[in-house]
Amino acid sequence: MVVLDLVLNALATGLMLGSIYALLALGLAITFGILHIPNVAHPAIVIAGAYAVVMTNRYGVDPVLAAVLWMIPFYMLGILFYEFYARSFESRGGGNTLQSLTLFFGASLVIEVALVVAYGTDLRSVSVGYVGSSLRLGFVAIPYRFLIPALITPVVVFLLWLYLTRTNVGLAIRAVAHDERAVSVSGVNPAAIKRHAFGIATALAVIAGAALVITGPIDPFAGRIHIGRVFAVVVLAGMGTIPGTLAAGIIIGIAESLVMSFMSPSWAPGVAFAILLATLALKPTGLFGAGR
Repeated sequence: MVVLDLVLNALATGLMLGSIYALLALGLAITFGILHIPNVAHPAIVIAGAYAVVMTNRYGVDPVLAAVLWMIPFYMLGILFYEFYARSFESRGGGNTLQSLTLFFGASLVIEVALVVAYGTDLRSVSVGYVGSSLRLGFVAIPYRFLIPALITPVVVFLLWLYLTRTNVGLAIRAVAHDERAVSVSGVNPAAIKRHAFGIATALAVIAGAALVITGPIDPFAGRIHIGRVFAVVVLAGMGTIPGTLAAGIIIGIAESLVMSFMSPSWAPGVAFAILLATLALKPTGLFGAGR
C-alpha cells in the first residue's frame, strides 16, 4: 500500500510538472521548432516575465491575470528582439548557428544581469490564496500551486494550436517555416510574419513565468535550470509540434518525478538531458514528427 501510495503521488506530481514544463517550452516550440531560431534566451525571458508578474502581484493582482496584462508589452519586446536578430543576421544573408547561439546566449546573460541590478539575488514569490493548500483524492495529495499552473497549459496549447491551424496568419507562420521563398512570391512579407511569431513566443513566456513563480520562489538565474528541459520537450515532441509539446512535457515530468521518488532528487535534472540525447540518437524527428 505504501508503494502504491508513492507511485500514485509520483505520477500525479509528474503529470503536473510535465504540464508546466510544456508551458515553459511552448514559446521555444515556435522560435526554435517552427522558425528554426535557436533562442536559448527563452528561459531567461520566462524568468523576466515571472518577475513582472511578481511586481504586479504586489498590488493584489492574481498572477495569472497579471500575466495576461503583461502579454502585450512582452509581445512588443519580442518584436524588437526579433528585429535586432534579423538586422544582425537575416538582412545580411543569415548567420551560422554558432553566431545565432552567441547572440541569444549574450541576451540571456544581459537579462540575468538586468534582473540582478533591478531586484537583487533574493528569492521572489507571489502571494495568492491557493498557494499552500492541497486537493486530496484518496491517497493522492495535489497542491494547488502545481494544479493551477498545470491546468493553464492545455488551454494555452489548444488556443495556440487553433491559431496556427485555423487562421490565415497562423497558416502563414507555418508556411514561412516550410518555404519562405514561396510565401514571399505569394505576396506575404516573411519578415513581418516571423516578427509576429517571435512576438507571440515572447508573450507566451509571461504565461510560463507566472506558472513557474506560482509553483515556487525564483531568482534571476532560475532559467538556467530549465534550459535542458525546454529543449528536450521541443525535440522530443517533434520540432514545432504544438500538441506534442504537452505530451512530451508530461513524459519528461513523469520520468523526473519517478526518479525523484525512487532514486534520488539530485538525479532528476539529468533526466531531461538523457531523454534529449536518446531522442536525437534514436528518433531525431521526435515522437510526433516534425510539425510545420
